[in-house]
Amino acid sequence: MFENMTELQAREKILLLTAEYCDKYHNVKKEFHEGDRIPYASRVYDSEEMVNLIDSSLEFWLTAGRYTDQFENMFSNYLGVKHCCLVNSGSSANLLAFMALTSPLLGVRSIKPGDEVITVAAGFPTTVSPIIQYGAIPVFLDVTIPQYNIDVTVLEQAYSNKTKAVMLAHTLGNPFDLTVVKDFCDKHGIWLIEDNCDALGSKYTIDDEEKFTGTIGDIGTSSFYPPHHMTMGEGGAVYTNNSLLNKIICSLRDWGRDCVCPSGHDNFCGHRFDGQYGELPLGYDHKYVYSHFGYNLKATDMQAAIGCAQLVKFPGFVQRRMHNFDRLSYNLQSVSDKLILPEPCKGSKPSWFGFLITCEDGIDRKKVVAHLENNGVQTRNLFAGNIIMHPCFDEMRKSDNGYRIVGELTNTNLIMNDTFWIGVYPGMTDEMIDYMAKTIINAIK
Repeated sequence: MFENMTELQAREKILLLTAEYCDKYHNVKKEFHEGDRIPYASRVYDSEEMVNLIDSSLEFWLTAGRYTDQFENMFSNYLGVKHCCLVNSGSSANLLAFMALTSPLLGVRSIKPGDEVITVAAGFPTTVSPIIQYGAIPVFLDVTIPQYNIDVTVLEQAYSNKTKAVMLAHTLGNPFDLTVVKDFCDKHGIWLIEDNCDALGSKYTIDDEEKFTGTIGDIGTSSFYPPHHMTMGEGGAVYTNNSLLNKIICSLRDWGRDCVCPSGHDNFCGHRFDGQYGELPLGYDHKYVYSHFGYNLKATDMQAAIGCAQLVKFPGFVQRRMHNFDRLSYNLQSVSDKLILPEPCKGSKPSWFGFLITCEDGIDRKKVVAHLENNGVQTRNLFAGNIIMHPCFDEMRKSDNGYRIVGELTNTNLIMNDTFWIGVYPGMTDEMIDYMAKTIINAIK
């Protein structure tokens, strides 16, 4: 096939065949029939993602490279932030976001073991895991329904002289009250981490300016796992407007090294062998100087290549999620006296990840969920429900040590028992949305 071809011509031929293959075998639209399985989330892609993936694999660079640089620039420009650091997952993004705040480079503002971080118990474990694993103390607050975000009226009650940060997720795309939370953090001089893994593309108006969630606090995080708003298969990002925080984040991602040379480049700064670091000998090779206890959490260039194609489509994904959410909400108004339907936070434009439903008294969530699952509609709980009730907290519960609860977790426990959600991902058609609504109504009746 490649006789008399240059390498560039052969590459173009492979990419052309890749596009044809994807169009023939992957992009086949199937007509929906009632009872067909409707997943809560799924990848939405076409030949552009696959061509980028093969293009990157043919270079066989494998680790972070030109597509990584391209994605970080594209993503920063989309969000309107100065710095973006691509990583291998959203969970790693949360780990880096928190660990960055423990850096000694932050002086008196750095988080130390025993310091407190305000969060909620109704969420995903990896928003909380880095806090506990480092030895800081999570302070759990309740959430409100039907927004499913932090009850901001308890913030001042939660504050202590050990409080160093607030770390919260925007629940299923619905922003938490950033006005109150940001004012609280500014008032007390504490950090704000926005776990934006389930809310990429959501917007919030603060100080008369509409901004993307994840860009209002000190650090934002995203996930590119297949069910999320866009995908690389695996992958995540940490982003900030603070240059010092970005330096720390990149150091922690890249083994904790002090050097900022890009992968595959030596002596980028021109001072590789003339610096004095710690108690090392003068002129010790800067590529092997470590200013943090770090990790290797880089993504591959093949993942980034997929992300570059996804990001071009992303604004359309957001619009379709909004459309699907609105259509589902409208169709379910007839049972709004029996189900609590989700409501957006005031001043926000959510890029919905899912449609949360809480069963009112007399409606058994287990029976509703069973009916949906038996009729092809996939459901999910709101992640951990109440994270403190899980086995990972068994030892801490016994000793009543390692975390603090402020107030009662009344709504958190209600969510654990009575709440579920279904998807609104952009691959869903109006027929699928209408069928899900009809199936829910039938379950209630």
